[in-house]
Amino acid sequence: MSRLIKEITPPILVTFFKKLKRKYGWFGNYRSWEEALRHSEGYDSAIIADKVKEALLKVKNGEAAFERDSVVFDKIEYSWPLLAGLMWAAARNKGVLNVLDFGGSLGGTYFQNRNFFDGLVEVHWSVVEQQKFVDNGNSFFSNEELKFYENLEQCFAKQTPQVVLFSCVLQYLAQPFEMIERVMKLNPEFIVVDNMPFVKDGGNRITVQKVDPVIYTGSYPCWILDKSVFLQAFKSYEMVENFESQLSINLDNETIIYEGFIFKRKE
Repeated sequence: MSRLIKEITPPILVTFFKKLKRKYGWFGNYRSWEEALRHSEGYDSAIIADKVKEALLKVKNGEAAFERDSVVFDKIEYSWPLLAGLMWAAARNKGVLNVLDFGGSLGGTYFQNRNFFDGLVEVHWSVVEQQKFVDNGNSFFSNEELKFYENLEQCFAKQTPQVVLFSCVLQYLAQPFEMIERVMKLNPEFIVVDNMPFVKDGGNRITVQKVDPVIYTGSYPCWILDKSVFLQAFKSYEMVENFESQLSINLDNETIIYEGFIFKRKE
């Protein structure tokens, strides 16, 4: 019977049924961030922070190799272009790597790449996050290299980051371009962006992401930006490299590959 239905179902209905089956992912095209918020359920940041803590403790203690979004893996999935950008920045600074990881959770990217940091002269990895993550970070993960701060200014008061990293975070900010502007005013030598989705046609788009409850329960607004508009925001920086990430999303039954960038401050 299922084979017969498949053979006689018009293509437009096949697309409709696919949409019905897809409960989680990215949906909608909202006029404003506020409208998308009204169509979102939100999430419990304290529960998420604790789930990430438990997962990353397994990585720290050698019980797992890698953590992403509170899920642990037995093999590290590297973003090789991101790592190359970090090591390039360190090479230009006599083997010293000083990173501000904005929205960096509990230091997952630091733990992901720490095996490659052994040969560096110094490593300073600063995570700027929400209060619950900062509390967990300082209690369970902070060390001589890894520190946690509540905002950009607090971090820059104690560190001099040469690299600001945005990994899968700008699209979840209500005003991503204002954040880019704030960071550029702090004048880091490099800005690295990883895991950003972009629209294939048209201007900036606001969607709602519904998270698979296997990870955690929640839904919230998410930008799918116009790439050309995004690049224009980095007016005082030059793009050194643009690369594809390992992650992708499905939007309107089309696959969007995440992208990344390495920017260097103009001389």
